Amino acid sequence: MKSDTEQLSQDNSQTIDTYLDACWLEKGLSDNSLQSYRRDLRQFALWLQDRGYRLLQLERIELLAYLSWRVTQRLKPASTSRMLSCLRGFYRYYVREAVISADPTLDIESPKQGRQLPKTMTEADVVALLEAPNTDDPLDFRDRTMLEMLYAAGLRVTELVSLQLGQINPRQGIIRVVGKGDKERLVPLGDEAARWLQEYVQNVRPLLMGDSRNEVVFPSRRGTQMTRQTFWYRIKRHGLAAGLTQLPSPHVLRHAFATHLLNHGADLRVVQLLLGHSDLSTTQIYTHVAQHRLHSLHREHHPRG
Repeated sequence: MKSDTEQLSQDNSQTIDTYLDACWLEKGLSDNSLQSYRRDLRQFALWLQDRGYRLLQLERIELLAYLSWRVTQRLKPASTSRMLSCLRGFYRYYVREAVISADPTLDIESPKQGRQLPKTMTEADVVALLEAPNTDDPLDFRDRTMLEMLYAAGLRVTELVSLQLGQINPRQGIIRVVGKGDKERLVPLGDEAARWLQEYVQNVRPLLMGDSRNEVVFPSRRGTQMTRQTFWYRIKRHGLAAGLTQLPSPHVLRHAFATHLLNHGADLRVVQLLLGHSDLSTTQIYTHVAQHRLHSLHREHHPRG
């Protein structure tokens, strides 16, 4: 991999900036998506520079050589597929703008990927994690509430840390979530998570906010919106305290939410709505996890398993 400290040529850098500006204007992509595109394009441009090529002056053969190089580096097919998708959009834009005459990504297939099952947690591990924070401490009480909401509502970590007071109704146990593409969905919390949220908002959040008037539900120590990285660190810390062998991430709790719902008989389309998936096929991956769990239970408990 190329280091972030290596310098792109000015023309390559400007070419990438122009494309990303167009993505922001035309597609309204989030900062996270734009940064991901930038990393992929920068890595490709640096690889080209080392071999005397430029982003807008290459043939299909150079692109194939780059994909082959990624194979030799044992990079994951999913990562290469994402990279190729980014390059397709990049070159199609410059063909449309008549800057180049041909798209080098045409007829190049994405690498085949095995269907990777999402990591999840057992119900016992989830309970251990939820009970790990010391709720006498305001920050740990905040963390406990966040963990309860992740597991009760299947939120993405960005949805959780950016949650605003106007999006929650603690008494009714409902939150209005703004997901990918600014799509909104209403998600019920359940009695336990709603109880933690109401107690937190009324009695603990004011201690963390001090004089700040920020509307974020779960502030950092400074009363500002918490970063995803900070919460990732906090959840790992609580996983260690719980004695978990596999330290969880916020996304693993989202997977546990979906898997445990299906294990207990929830309808797949209901889970799709709760997760905010636009396509049912995205949700169907969890049925494989649930079926695997059912087979394990059958082998463990059935006399002829």
